[in-house]
Amino acid sequence: MSDQADRVSAPAGGLRRHPDGRARCGWCGDDPDYVTYHDTEWGRPVRGERAVFEKLCLEGFQAGLSWLTILRKREAFRRAFAGFDPDVVAGFGDDEVAALLADTGIVRNRAKIEATISNAHAFRSLMEAGGSLSDLVWSFAPSPPPPPPQDLDDVPASTPASAALSRTLKQYGFRFVGPTTCYAAMQALGVVDDHLAGCWRRGRTASPD
Repeated sequence: MSDQADRVSAPAGGLRRHPDGRARCGWCGDDPDYVTYHDTEWGRPVRGERAVFEKLCLEGFQAGLSWLTILRKREAFRRAFAGFDPDVVAGFGDDEVAALLADTGIVRNRAKIEATISNAHAFRSLMEAGGSLSDLVWSFAPSPPPPPPQDLDDVPASTPASAALSRTLKQYGFRFVGPTTCYAAMQALGVVDDHLAGCWRRGRTASPD
């Protein structure tokens, strides 16, 4: 969740108390889609090649937009990009690009679409060289973990680690993976836990109860 508009909409103090009695990071507001995403996905550790590839691609599409826009289009993105199977996406050509540009269910940005296809090629090259995208991203997890942010203003848009991850991914040929995009992916994948102090999800890695 890196979108500045989302971040500044949070109430003073950064936490929001909901009718169920739970305190949550204020960026999710009262929107049910955002609340569910906050409770069940954001900040929970995720590993796996395709899952990490999908998150990087979606965060790339999010650049300049609200994450809620991408979240509501996520299933359409998954259909359009073959479940973010890199082997399939790497085979997309001009016909597939034209179809994607005509798909109203996704963000129809040619540069981002072409970057996603390029990233599938980069992913395959990394794997063929014996690497792992999941392991690469997780290798930038901070150790020891930083203290929990007290307020939304304490949550950075990027960090030296996300800048280093960005540089490494670009060396492998990935695109639309700037430091802010990489940090948003690190947050979403649970590589960092940026739930605020006092948020009911802070420090929880198991499925929510």
